[in-house]
Amino acid sequence: MTLDLTASSLDLTRMICDIESVSGNETALADAIERALAGFDHLEIIRDGDTVVARTHLGRAQRVVIAGHIDTVPLNRNLPTRFETIDGVDYLWGRGTVDMKAGVAVQLKLAAELTAPGVDVTWMWYDHEEVSDDLNGLGRLARNRPDLFEGDFAILGEPTNSRIEGGCNGNVRIEIRTFGLRAHSARSWVGDNAIHKVGPIIDILAAYQPREVEVEGLVYREGLNAVGISGGIAGNVIPDECMVHVNYRFAPSRSSAEAVLHLEELFEGYEITIVDQAEGARPGLDAVLAQEFLAAVGGEARPKYGWTDVARFSALGIPAVNYGPGDPLKAHADDERVALHQITECEDGLRSWLSAPAR
Repeated sequence: MTLDLTASSLDLTRMICDIESVSGNETALADAIERALAGFDHLEIIRDGDTVVARTHLGRAQRVVIAGHIDTVPLNRNLPTRFETIDGVDYLWGRGTVDMKAGVAVQLKLAAELTAPGVDVTWMWYDHEEVSDDLNGLGRLARNRPDLFEGDFAILGEPTNSRIEGGCNGNVRIEIRTFGLRAHSARSWVGDNAIHKVGPIIDILAAYQPREVEVEGLVYREGLNAVGISGGIAGNVIPDECMVHVNYRFAPSRSSAEAVLHLEELFEGYEITIVDQAEGARPGLDAVLAQEFLAAVGGEARPKYGWTDVARFSALGIPAVNYGPGDPLKAHADDERVALHQITECEDGLRSWLSAPAR
């Protein structure tokens, strides 16, 4: 499919969404993006795998990185897209409309049209965001081309209802194991049931009071939850091992190492295995460019409760915020849909800010 970057951001969103790009299958969309941008002289185009980068070289005093991922979670009979109206609100329905191809469409349109923005811009559209961290296209690009991450401020087009959400919570997943002794269930007293031993772990989780933590004026809400439990090998065998899978979302006032230490203290005496850990990102709203962006977009900044790739920019010392159309509660949903007015609001906000005089 050919992407027409002169089309409205609404129609462009539909074009992009109708190119299926479930994680691992982004090549067709990356090819279409690269072809669509090839004719614009004000942009240098760089390809890394299925990540496409376009950047200006205008000699501005400051550079902004604006990024969005082009992959989606798997389909569930929610393509092709369609327009629909619910309670008087017009939506585009379908996989990727919220997470996050509407944001990508806005970015592509502005990349093509803004030939002389007030800051130099590095646009990044990357693959493999919805899968394991080692496959993430933004992480790969940072390893292969760290020079492309030079910037004073970054914006990630994650869905935020077209409002600015600063930073993000960190994320740690652990496995907690209990152990016992196998035996025939007809003679259970001979064994030692590992599943019965997880009761105190569940009690700790059920009684846990998540913190609400203010970081640079934004209040982040934490969460600690069991997200899985497994144990046993057969219906007539007393299990000798049980595992509780726990997810901790922590405010960016803590490092991931401090978050792990908190979990080790909380579950002292149990065997803990760290499955995944990701640093959070502080809001970054004290940066001058962030303040200018907030003024251009309007409204009040909010915290981002989920983890996003703003953390990658924050780790590099680049203040970063989330800003994109779509209700995060509809991300990954079978009825995923984006309100059309949010797409135009996002475009208007970014266009107004980027079109300001050189600074």
